[in-house]
Amino acid sequence: METPNTHLLVCASFRMAGNPQGVCHKKGAGNLLAYLETELSDRDLEGVTVTATGCLKVCEKGPVMIVHPGNLWYGGVETEADVDQILDAIEAGTVAKKYVLS
Repeated sequence: METPNTHLLVCASFRMAGNPQGVCHKKGAGNLLAYLETELSDRDLEGVTVTATGCLKVCEKGPVMIVHPGNLWYGGVETEADVDQILDAIEAGTVAKKYVLS
């Protein structure tokens, strides 16, 4: 297995018991995860991996995605179009400023 050069962490609102709860889950983070995987394959973005996480503690900004390297925290990632803009930025080596949490 090759180590990925980009890691996308997506809040899936998992709690200690393993059950998804919270804003990110309620706003469809699970569907976005599936879309991300498909889109990465369609775009042939090698070296990028996606991981669903527990609660990232910024529920009011959810759904939340973190991109490493760079420690870029994106919020309000609610639609496939939002994901597309972030992936476009990753491909271009830029930042999707509209979604950056500060």
